Amino acid sequence: GGDELEPELLLQEARENVEAAQSYRRELGHRLQGLREAQRQIKESASQTRDVLRQHFNDLKGTLGKLLDERLVTLLQEVDTIEQETIKPLDDCQKLIEHGVTTAEDLVREGEVAILGGLGEQNEKLWSFTKKAAHIQLDSLPEVPLLVDVPCLSAQLDDSILNIVKDHIFKHGTVASRPPVQIEELIEKPGGIIVRWCKVDDDFTAQDYRLQFRKCTSNHFEDVYVGSETEFIVLHIDPNVDYQFRVCARGDGRQEWSPWSVPQTGHSTLVPHEWTTGFEGYSLSSRRNIALRNDSESSGVLYSSAPTYFCGQTLTFRVETVGQPDRRDSIGVCAEKQNGWDSLQRDQAVCVSTNGAVFVNGKEMTNQLPAVTSGSTVTFDIEAVTLGTASANEGGNFKLRVPAGRCLSVSAFQANKN
Repeated sequence: GGDELEPELLLQEARENVEAAQSYRRELGHRLQGLREAQRQIKESASQTRDVLRQHFNDLKGTLGKLLDERLVTLLQEVDTIEQETIKPLDDCQKLIEHGVTTAEDLVREGEVAILGGLGEQNEKLWSFTKKAAHIQLDSLPEVPLLVDVPCLSAQLDDSILNIVKDHIFKHGTVASRPPVQIEELIEKPGGIIVRWCKVDDDFTAQDYRLQFRKCTSNHFEDVYVGSETEFIVLHIDPNVDYQFRVCARGDGRQEWSPWSVPQTGHSTLVPHEWTTGFEGYSLSSRRNIALRNDSESSGVLYSSAPTYFCGQTLTFRVETVGQPDRRDSIGVCAEKQNGWDSLQRDQAVCVSTNGAVFVNGKEMTNQLPAVTSGSTVTFDIEAVTLGTASANEGGNFKLRVPAGRCLSVSAFQANKN
């Protein structure tokens, strides 16, 4: 029956090949999509850059034109002032001379008439003319300045300004093919995302960074961090919602910010840790992430509202304020909720009491941590360890291991109230 098997196998192989070809086509489709986005980014950013350059240089031309016009007006006013101030005394002198000419002409006419009359009975005229002529000083001539002593205006224009301006203009503006900072990775946390960024331009010395984010459905970005660090945890992130992040930098001693990085999209699938509501002994903050013990008599353990903590994460508690201590007071993690206990110092739990004692399954360990005070943080770092051989049907026999000495660290730092 070897012959019957052949077509079966051939069919099988054909089906597999068709499937492979389909998935190959899908892959290529994704890649084409990626290519198109890359092409669009280049074309759009190039077009935007052209617009910015044209606008800037047009504005600059306008401003330079205005400045040159203002300078011209100032210089023309200087010419006017010099002309008016130095022409006035010459005008006065001209009036004086013209007056003298008129007087002399009158005298000549009168004298000629007197002379024509001869010495007869007309000597009255001759007599009065002689008397008049003696009064006018016919030898007093006004001083007329020499041309070398009179202003001769000119403009001094230095061509070196063109060279200076040319040098500046030829160095003005640069085109960068990419922003100097990019987002390196987004790490999801319960109710938050850690954003890490890095410099991609070696010649750029950053003094400050500025991180912005927005929900993908929103139109505008908002600042979440400005400072010299290269990572920041953005809190109050709604689970399973896409957010966009972008970062820019400010160069050493500069006022202006660099262009924005290419926006990166990220989300967190991890829901934020919240305390259980309605537990008598505690009042909760609006986000249910801060619990404050109240005066009610009831005692017991306040648990998180759901088992939101997974292996491989770190979990940090921050102690905002400390009241009257009690030896049962402790902070910790447990495998499951068990009612009826008044402390986590029990089986299936790991906790640190307020005096720094570490309890595992209700037994006090030999290693002691510093006492928990106002502003302390307590961090748990849990990894899963497989015991023995795990067969597929049992799903592995897992045990949680808390490396108490290494990672159960309590460090005191100034508590920032969120």
